[in-house]
Amino acid sequence: MRLFLAALALSGASAFQLPSRPGGAATSLRVASEIAPETVDGAAAEEVDLKSLRKSPPPHAKPKSFATKCATLYHPNDGGERGLAPPVYFGSTFLLDDAAHGARLHEKREAPYTDDDGFVYSRWGAPTNEAAALQISALEGVDDPEKGLGKCLLFNSGMSAITSALSAVLKAGDHVVAPYTVYGGTHEFLTEFCANWGIEVTFVDGAGPDGPANYAKAFRDNTKVVYTETPANPTMRLTDLEGVSRAVDERYGKGIDTPGTHPHDRKRPYIMVDGTFATPYHQRVLDIPGVDVSIHSATKYLGGHSDILAGSVTSRSEPFLHGCSKVQKIITVPLNPMDSFLLSRGLKTLDVRMQRHGENAIKVARMLEDHPMVASTFYPGLDSHPDRAMADGIYRSGRDDDEDRETNPQTYGGMISFVVIGEGEDALRRARNVCENLRVVNLAVSLGGVESLCEHPASMTHTMIPREQRLAGGLHDGLIRLSVGLEKAKDLVDDLKNALDLCDEDGCDVPDEE
Repeated sequence: MRLFLAALALSGASAFQLPSRPGGAATSLRVASEIAPETVDGAAAEEVDLKSLRKSPPPHAKPKSFATKCATLYHPNDGGERGLAPPVYFGSTFLLDDAAHGARLHEKREAPYTDDDGFVYSRWGAPTNEAAALQISALEGVDDPEKGLGKCLLFNSGMSAITSALSAVLKAGDHVVAPYTVYGGTHEFLTEFCANWGIEVTFVDGAGPDGPANYAKAFRDNTKVVYTETPANPTMRLTDLEGVSRAVDERYGKGIDTPGTHPHDRKRPYIMVDGTFATPYHQRVLDIPGVDVSIHSATKYLGGHSDILAGSVTSRSEPFLHGCSKVQKIITVPLNPMDSFLLSRGLKTLDVRMQRHGENAIKVARMLEDHPMVASTFYPGLDSHPDRAMADGIYRSGRDDDEDRETNPQTYGGMISFVVIGEGEDALRRARNVCENLRVVNLAVSLGGVESLCEHPASMTHTMIPREQRLAGGLHDGLIRLSVGLEKAKDLVDDLKNALDLCDEDGCDVPDEE
């Protein structure tokens, strides 16, 4: 990888803007290796071979005292790098070649990955984290030079990923357009933190064929982010991302990302997509022209085992990646080494897990749709789903091309939402009782693990959203969200049927335990 040196004058800092380096405009730029050298502010980029600058650090003296032996770093002989599984690097800091090496590392432009100069400090990047990020980059499709290369950043939670992505490009006076039906934590950040920082937010109905037009009506001259969540949590509504991108193009034109510039310099709003429910197995949003940022709560399907907190942000935009790296370095934090390793291990089975999730979910969804205690069922694989016409084009089912249809049958993910009959308090009571009467499915928040989970958003995850806004986004009082796991499908169907069968119009009559 190469280092490109150029002069850069960053704009003044306000709100989330990145500050200029003190002492002048001359700054070392670490531009992604896939991006050709650019001229920044009229200065010609100079290419430097970093490998030629590297040298082995001087050897330490063999310790003789007991105390120094205790404090000395001992390393295995060569060959450890041949282990099939990547090692877990727990170190917080890294040995430098010399003082000049340390100076180079500290003056670099923030970016997701290291270059040939290596690592300096784990808050700025670490080997195990980077290995897992490279794996997600490949799954997102930004490892293909023909489509355009990009990079991934890993954070210590999904919310950390979401807030870092937004913080990278927003400042006081900016405007965000977001859907009514959005993850509760995202809604809370937009309505409380962004509002306090002088950032305006407009919520729209972004789902279905009318979604792009609804987004377009909310556009302003100061719109900086067009935020989408598809499939939506928890209603399973789908967003026409191609249509949203066209609407943004019609208003603002094509986005121009100049390496070395500030992420806020771009005139076209950033289109960000939270695709947690679909994962890259079904939806590779960065293949859609005009989509800038892909976000996942990797706690969910990417990790897949309910044992880590993690989030990912992937993009092809060098200015955005620089801004997000800066936020991660100064405000949030990279994913720790152990969770990076567990995430990487979970990703290895994503393909087969997602297929089983989908195979189980369609069987559960069909039972729910036929049950008399269920008013409506939302699953993209059902003909009754309001966005069914869009579903086959969105859910790729792990296929690389049409030739894979024989080996990769069509599935629609593992997330289902259904609404029990009744209104208001009756619906709230019935939904809670159904969740509490399940014996195979677990009553717990989160999703995407090998075990099936259910939750009642109106009384649990989305309580911070006002009822009127919740209902406007399609989140009914009696809606139950179900994350279908990898258990035997019949066991799940029987468990849900039993919980629903025990309910009459007055609520659940739960029998005493024998």
